[in-house]
Amino acid sequence: MKLDILAIGAHPDDVELGCGATIAKEIALGKKVGILDLTRGELGTRGSAEIRDNEATKAAKILGVSIRENLQFADGFFENNKEHQLEIIEIIRKYQPDIVLCNAIDDRHIDHPKGSKLVSDACFLSGLRKIETFYKATLQNAWRPKQVYHYIQWKNLEPDFVVDVTGYIDVKLNAVKAYSSQFYDPKSKEPSSPISSKNFLDSIIYRAQDLGRLVGTEYAEGFNSERYVAVKSFDDLF
Repeated sequence: MKLDILAIGAHPDDVELGCGATIAKEIALGKKVGILDLTRGELGTRGSAEIRDNEATKAAKILGVSIRENLQFADGFFENNKEHQLEIIEIIRKYQPDIVLCNAIDDRHIDHPKGSKLVSDACFLSGLRKIETFYKATLQNAWRPKQVYHYIQWKNLEPDFVVDVTGYIDVKLNAVKAYSSQFYDPKSKEPSSPISSKNFLDSIIYRAQDLGRLVGTEYAEGFNSERYVAVKSFDDLF
């Protein structure tokens, strides 16, 4: 299956939090979108890897993605090295996405910028035909995504561009809430964490509203780009 967009996150829930509304919008527009999680989030303060697996499946159904896979890298300890790059290259060549969305270029959690650079490097290397990878014993063709964009996470980084996601914020919120072990629940007996507060859950809405305010729409999600962002004409801007 060829994908239009492959969204990659260091942990299950990274994609939903960072670009869930954009994904929901692109799927509604007819795009084929998949999610790749690098780890199972097994070091998370709340819940467990098994719980996160089930929550990730629920969230994927809410978003309507075509596929979701998990590479089961070591949470907190994966590295940007040949071994990990090759595993991501195999996935990129398997699904041949035109666009890859990945973690923030700078963030509070060390896995986020680490995962961001790992994915970016793998996207470049995936286009080199002399790097051989195999899927079901068949040699894969080289494939390099046309664009790599980084969604914004904990830190309020200045976006290079924003996507109007008006009409899709509720889908994002429902997908995030599928991770009930991780986020605000006044009845939970689990230890508190930086993302388990009501303020953090509310921030999903008010941060999208603020970006929307700045560009004249109701809600928006921001992204950083490794390359200049180009438009065909001024008509593409609003």
